[in-house]
Amino acid sequence: MPLVGADPINATHDLIRTHYARDFKTQVTPNETQKITLIVAGCYILIIGILWHVPVLKLIIYPFKLLTVGFHEMSHAFMGVLTCAHIHSIELDPDEGGSTRMSGGIPWLTLPAGYLGSSFIGACLIACGFNTNASKIASIVLAVFFLFTLWWARRNLLTWALILGMSGIIVLFWFVGGGVALRYLVLFIGVMSCMYVLWDVIDDTIARKVNESDASAFAKICGCFPSQVWGVIWLIQAFVFFALGVIVGLVAFKQSSDQQKTDSSHFLPVPGAKSGAISTLPNATLVTLVMFGLAWLGVL
Repeated sequence: MPLVGADPINATHDLIRTHYARDFKTQVTPNETQKITLIVAGCYILIIGILWHVPVLKLIIYPFKLLTVGFHEMSHAFMGVLTCAHIHSIELDPDEGGSTRMSGGIPWLTLPAGYLGSSFIGACLIACGFNTNASKIASIVLAVFFLFTLWWARRNLLTWALILGMSGIIVLFWFVGGGVALRYLVLFIGVMSCMYVLWDVIDDTIARKVNESDASAFAKICGCFPSQVWGVIWLIQAFVFFALGVIVGLVAFKQSSDQQKTDSSHFLPVPGAKSGAISTLPNATLVTLVMFGLAWLGVL
């Protein structure tokens, strides 16, 4: 019963806001399975942060650094395609650099697409890392992206070696633990991609004064802000993507680990697995990896 003298419209709005605020809080509150996922993601952040600067140990994450550079260049290329550009090539180099050569397109869209696209990819992978079946779908989507990248980078041996190696790892992890290992791999790649974007934006646009970067080229086109300002803007957007990836994962995937295992056994199950049981057959895995590699190389 409304209070005497109270504005019924404002009272209704307050009730709606309170309801949705409570509902959102409930949805983002992690269950036990999600808490484990968040703890693992936090450990990933800590481990990556440590390995990043240790001279010898940083080689462990070197392939994943190159993969995130590939995401960066792939994002340039896909935005170029969307703006009617002709993609000439994608190249990665051993110094964790890369370049996308294109003609045409809209530069004020293709230039920021590298940082924003790779942070968006990372956020999507983080969200999918909360669920086994979502991780399987994400792996399939990555495979499609890999095919396009291989076509654009058909003359760059490092890109081929990287993508073939990562494809083999993804296939291998698909067979471990009924897809559970794949989920944590997808989560790691997502965290790695987002962290690399954050570090790269700071290193290339905010900390550096002279070096040429996407932000400096973008600043020349726009003419309204210096490259450091665009770096700060892109850094904020990358943080937002990171946070949204976690929030979407918490809201969309509330299944327990047992439920995920059951669902995974009925969705693209591991060949030979029974009732979702763990299937780790070394011979079958080796044969699959060899066939997969030959297929990529065009032998089959």
